[in-house]
Amino acid sequence: MLFRKLCTQTLIPNLLLHISITPFCSVMDSIKQSSSQLVFTVRRQKTELIAPAKPTPRETKLLSDIDDQEGLRFQIPVINFYRKDSYSNSSMGGNHDPIKVIKKAIAETLVFFYPFAGRLREGNGRKLMVDCTGEGFMFVEADADVTLEEFGDELQPPFPCLEELLYDVPGSAGVLNCPLLLIQVTLLKCGSFIFAVRLNHTMSDALVLLNS
Repeated sequence: MLFRKLCTQTLIPNLLLHISITPFCSVMDSIKQSSSQLVFTVRRQKTELIAPAKPTPRETKLLSDIDDQEGLRFQIPVINFYRKDSYSNSSMGGNHDPIKVIKKAIAETLVFFYPFAGRLREGNGRKLMVDCTGEGFMFVEADADVTLEEFGDELQPPFPCLEELLYDVPGSAGVLNCPLLLIQVTLLKCGSFIFAVRLNHTMSDALVLLNS
């Protein structure tokens, strides 16, 4: 799937500290109930759409009955933490800017996995289908005045200020007619970075991410 290429050693080192996979609303509720939160400021750039690097087929693909289930029509957030030393000496072609590497990787990968650049539509009988429009998915570039160490030794959910690490772009959280993926990469002041993604569960699942 899409994340298999994004997380290869040549693009992003696979030195993952923690992955959190929980329905978005549940994580948000947990954070609101947490009494001890790390406070920091995140500065976000304007949200942009990352489209395939080359033209892709314009077609419609029906979802399988396994994927097209009412219980799967929700978004899943995933938070990945990367230390600076895990990528600064890796085979990233001499480019130590993770945001540039990730954006380039996304555009190139979408050429092969172009349905992720489309939008879900609903047909007769509420049957889901992917309209392969090639529009791309949302990408947010950000930086934060916090270090990785300040998050603590054990990075376990609920994460402090999840809404800052994975910005809920207005109008993007729907299942239909919305970007199928939302990615936010946040650079920390220590040089480490946070890779956060919100995905449409009808299009991908936790197993795909864990096997990436």
